[in-house]
Amino acid sequence: MQKLLALLGAKNKEEFVELFKQFIKFGLVGVSNTAVSMAVYYIFLWISPDLYMVGSILGTILSIANAFFWNDKFVFTGNANDWRSKLKRLGKTYVSYGGTSILSNVLLW
Repeated sequence: MQKLLALLGAKNKEEFVELFKQFIKFGLVGVSNTAVSMAVYYIFLWISPDLYMVGSILGTILSIANAFFWNDKFVFTGNANDWRSKLKRLGKTYVSYGGTSILSNVLLW
């Protein structure tokens, strides 16, 4: 059991439970990102089907902001809270999500 815990990065059972809770929270944030992105996209489609690209772009931008906010408040709570470090983390979030989005679009196109 200790080898399995060490493989997962936990020193003991309690630490594993905390890591598992964090994993579940991270997954819930991911589900909320998808919901935000789809809601914005479908609102723009409802307004006019010609606005599908605006809805997609705005949905992506808002879902990334949603990811940053909830991950910062709910999942990774040990981060520094000064505005400069938050702005730096927000920039990293947009770069990582944007890079993933661009890469997936290129591969799926």
